[in-house]
Amino acid sequence: MNKLIKPIFCILFVLAFSYKSFGQRRVRMPVERFRPVQRGYPVNRQPNPGRKMELVKEGYIGLRLKLTPDEGKAFWPLYRQYVQDQTAIRILKRQNNSTTSPDGTVQIDKELAYEQQLVEIRKHYRDEFLKILPPEKVSELYKSEREFNDEVLKQLSERSVRAGD
Repeated sequence: MNKLIKPIFCILFVLAFSYKSFGQRRVRMPVERFRPVQRGYPVNRQPNPGRKMELVKEGYIGLRLKLTPDEGKAFWPLYRQYVQDQTAIRILKRQNNSTTSPDGTVQIDKELAYEQQLVEIRKHYRDEFLKILPPEKVSELYKSEREFNDEVLKQLSERSVRAGD
């Protein structure tokens, strides 16, 4: 029995010190980030939280339009400007609806003016998109936007039903 105690004690001693020195050691290794290949639709970079939905929408539209690399380079900056212009008008429209005015007709007139501006933006950018893309793809763009928005609204309503709202 005495012959076994000394080797066992030595093994336990070595394990106790090696556990802390080798087992818990952190090794920092450089990690290369995944970079997807651009194929006519935007590359997902580190999005901020407000931009995440826009990237999902752009990815959906990019897949639906099947843009060539040249079309993609010309299309995406123009499309982002189009979305920015629409968003600016929608923010103004929302602010108009959030405040109540004593004269309701003024508020209604502003609402109609904002709707008209949205239509003018769509017409302007339709002409710009037609300079880059064939008419079939421009039509598919508007159709894809509508389908994406409908799907988002459907999922949001399903979530609110499941949540009990």
